[in-house]
Amino acid sequence: MTTEQPAPLLDLLATLDLEELGSAQVSVQPLSTAGALAGEAPVPLPDVFAEDITLFRGQSQKQPHGRVFGGQVLAQGVVASGRTVRAVEGQEDRRLHSLHAYFMRPGDDTQPITFSVERMRDGRSFSTRRVHAIQHGKPILSMSASFQAPDRGLDHQDEMPDAPDPLTVASLADIFAGVDHPGARHMATERAIDQRHVEGNLFVAPASDRVADQRVWMRAIGELPDEPLVHDAVLAYASDYSLLESVLRRHGKAWTNRGLRVASLDHAMWFHRPARADEWLLYAQHSPSAQGGRGLGIGRMFARDGRLIATVAQEGMMRFPQP
Repeated sequence: MTTEQPAPLLDLLATLDLEELGSAQVSVQPLSTAGALAGEAPVPLPDVFAEDITLFRGQSQKQPHGRVFGGQVLAQGVVASGRTVRAVEGQEDRRLHSLHAYFMRPGDDTQPITFSVERMRDGRSFSTRRVHAIQHGKPILSMSASFQAPDRGLDHQDEMPDAPDPLTVASLADIFAGVDHPGARHMATERAIDQRHVEGNLFVAPASDRVADQRVWMRAIGELPDEPLVHDAVLAYASDYSLLESVLRRHGKAWTNRGLRVASLDHAMWFHRPARADEWLLYAQHSPSAQGGRGLGIGRMFARDGRLIATVAQEGMMRFPQP
């Protein structure tokens, strides 16, 4: 990796460089309530399982709105769970293949986050982990992650949609350069991911066409280490950008709509084929449904050569003032 990196990328890499706090074994042994109503002592039951827990701590990136960026917590959860897989002898080559997460509370970007990783299972082919991100004594995210050893099998994929060359599409950094607004400055100079909306962004005005699809080119703004776990974490980080915009685009809305309230509820991601997060990826996004104050976005990430890298699904709370 080159020694000189843009400051936002160095900040992201520092955010992903978690501090390991230690490990512990915790036995879970519930007590039976049978006979308790009659005044008898509870009858102990056998151990359900013993939790092997490793704790990590990571810093938070400052955001204009004061809340932790959800993609940051996802990415740190990937690193935390991946390090416990890497620490198991003979499992160093297991790659992340899926994660399923729930955002439970907004995070405080002035405070670090503690990650509790439970080793749920290490099988012959798969390793499963459960991660909780904790602030102020309460979980802000709960995530399960699964890792797989290299394997062979059936192989097919969707075709990559057509898109113009990424270098012909304006970046957010270009669009918001020189704009004197905290959010604009953040997008222009403080993000580690270069985003280029093929159909135009929704930060200032709604789209002219009310369609539920959009395409976004993206990559890290500098070279990343040659470590697969870092690239998977950065892909998870970037996956939380822009996905719910397919909902806004379908309904002629923009991020600047007065009274708009948005919060990610859950996030799932499947990693199909290895890729570098510092090379151009096309994030093709579609919203199949919005209802009940919630909107669903589905995204597919393609490498520039057409390989399908990952599939993402996210549902978010999306509330507008009622007339």
